[in-house]
Amino acid sequence: MTNTHTYGKLYLVPTPLSDGDIDIYLPPLNKHIINDIRFFVVEELRTARRFLRKLSPTFPIDSCDFQLLNEHTPLINLDDLLLPLLQGNDMALLSEAGLPCVADPGSELVIKAQQKNINIIPLVGASSIFMALMASGLSGQNFAFYGYLPTDKQKLTSKIQSMEIHSYKHQQAQIFMEAPYRNNQLLNSILQNCGGSTYLCIAANITSTNEYIVTKTITEWKKSNLPNLHKQPTIFVLQKK
Repeated sequence: MTNTHTYGKLYLVPTPLSDGDIDIYLPPLNKHIINDIRFFVVEELRTARRFLRKLSPTFPIDSCDFQLLNEHTPLINLDDLLLPLLQGNDMALLSEAGLPCVADPGSELVIKAQQKNINIIPLVGASSIFMALMASGLSGQNFAFYGYLPTDKQKLTSKIQSMEIHSYKHQQAQIFMEAPYRNNQLLNSILQNCGGSTYLCIAANITSTNEYIVTKTITEWKKSNLPNLHKQPTIFVLQKK
């Protein structure tokens, strides 16, 4: 069903997870749609402009309207962000990397748009979360995504242990991530606090030329040369079978 108003459409536009050939991970339909849009809601202006320029060297960036939506955007401003849509203009919500609204800002804007009967159109794109799960060999039938874990050491230890217990009890893959500069510390915490038979998948730099996706038990990881994950975008998948 579509709305009966002359509102514009809100397109949820995935962006590539890594540098490289944009055509590999961006369907032609996405390009066609984006080329006609001049109103954008983005997390960071610089990366959004770079994405559009990579999409098309002649993209009319100077004729576009860019609005920021990130952790610093007051929720009271969301109605203002929707104004171009209410005036009949199509708009694109761009992710920094991967899918909008999935481990990424935007869901509050989308629910506001839903409440105003604006058509929401999610476009196809890569998700590091699901690509890591696909390649992990762990449960794709029952899984949970936790986003970022606590930074406090005691709370982090408790969270890792509770996820391990939960994964065994429900046979559920536990998916989570960390700020790239804390990846190595998180990996060490996992190795210190999980049982030897628990599986851990480390999925780093997904879709890049140095992609690394490996699943081992905790015991096997402890015997291995651990990857250096510092400042490498990484998804972790944990499951005790």
